Formats: sequence, structure tokens, C-alpha cells
Amino acid sequence: MKIKDLIDEGNKVLHKDQVKLILSTLLDYNYLELSLHLEEDVKEEIIVKFYKSINYVKDGKPIQYALNSVNFYGYNFYIDERVLIPRFETEELVYNTNIFINKYFNKVNLLDLCCGSGCIGLTLKKLNNDINLSLSDLSPYALEVCEINKTNLNVEAKIIESDLFSNISSKYDIIISNPPYVSKDDEIDELVINNEPKIALFANNDGLEFYERILLDCEKYLNDKYLIAFEIGESQKDKVIELINKYLSNVKIITKKDMSLRDRMVFIFKNIDINE
Repeated sequence: MKIKDLIDEGNKVLHKDQVKLILSTLLDYNYLELSLHLEEDVKEEIIVKFYKSINYVKDGKPIQYALNSVNFYGYNFYIDERVLIPRFETEELVYNTNIFINKYFNKVNLLDLCCGSGCIGLTLKKLNNDINLSLSDLSPYALEVCEINKTNLNVEAKIIESDLFSNISSKYDIIISNPPYVSKDDEIDELVINNEPKIALFANNDGLEFYERILLDCEKYLNDKYLIAFEIGESQKDKVIELINKYLSNVKIITKKDMSLRDRMVFIFKNIDINE
């Protein structure tokens, strides 16, 4: 069976972009390469995986789980139902944090708190080998996925099962976190709520629970000069800033919007001369 035949078969069931994404991932081609190889014969094992993925998505499952793969910041991450699917806005958190690392730090001890698949911390380590990386999460199942990605990406990192700081003993220059921040009253896309792990989505106190818990204890685990980087929900900026001012003193706060002009990132600096 040729690539063009599989595309025709897939288009009967799914949107053509979904079909091309599945095939390009399975064949390790980008979209342009796929269009140049339409007459190529496909191995039987790939055909089996293709139809399995098509049926999985047809049944209302995320395409990323069907493929066990997502491209994050140019790196291929293994994912499955044990972890959230990494989002584009989280790439922007990584991008901005990396700028701050290069601008204000040399060698860095960094903790990725609520790490899930590890996409944030592992990507930052790939971008900057001077990072001494720790990744922690409450879920042992998420950490199994994180371990897979650590191995696949050939990254040196310490993985810690911890309810926030409960099993953390070191001190860090940077804590970065994309914690659960969805309020239980928020409307969530059915594809997300029916498939992604709820433990990684929802938080009490209008979605602010984990920010407050982190800010309450974080300075015990930070050096005198530090950066805290948060991804936040688009309506949470003012409330997160209130919590920062409640628990931390003499800090500089910078917020940034994502490419859709939504407030999605908060950066907290202490004992750093910020030039922004």
C-alpha cells in the first residue's frame, strides 16, 4: 500500500490534516517530505499503526496519545494518558525563561515542579547544558513518562516523586512550574476532560491552590538570588500577583502575554537587577 492510498483511506474518516499528521509522525517525515513520497510503499507494521491511530482518534481520543508523540520546542516527547499533552503556550514559558537564564545566570540549579512529561525542564536542559536539573511530580505514573523522555533525549537529570516540596531537600536558583490551575467551575473542552489526567488539570481555590502552596514555602528551597517562573490561566494574573505580594517581599514581578495576547506567564525575581 502506498502513502497516497493511506491518505485517501484516512480522509474518509478524519480531517486531512489529522491524517497527514499521523502519517508524517509514523514515517518520520515532515509535511513537505510526505507530499514528495506519495508513491512510496508503506511497511505492513506502519499500516497497522496507522489504522490503529485512525480508529483511536475517531473514537474521540487526542491524536497525540494515539501517536504517543508530540513535538515540543523542536524535540520529540513521548506522551500517553499518564500526562498532559504539552501546549504551545508552554513553549513560550520555556522560551522566555531561557532568555532570563542566559541574561542573569551562569551555572543554574533548576527545579521543574509538577513536571509531568518533563517537557519544560528537559527542554531547558537541552538548550543550556550548564543547568543542573531536577524534575518532580506527585504522580509516579507521570514520572514514568518523564523517565522515558529523559532517556530518549539523553538528558542528565534527577527525578523526584514529591508532593510539591515534601521530598525536596536541595536549594535552587530557579523554580519553574506549570501546575494544575483549572478551576473546578471552568468549562473544559470535552476532548481534554475525557482523556487527560484530572490530577494535572484541576486545583482548588479557583485554580490558585498550587500557586499559593508553592509561594508559601518556596524560599526555603531557593538561593538568595532566584527566579520563579509560572504558567498561569489567562484570567489569573492579578490574583497570582496578590499571592506573590502576600508571601514574598522585595521581589520584582514581570508578566508576559502569549502569542494570542493572553496573560499566561509570571516571572518573579529576587536580588537580580532586571533590565526589561
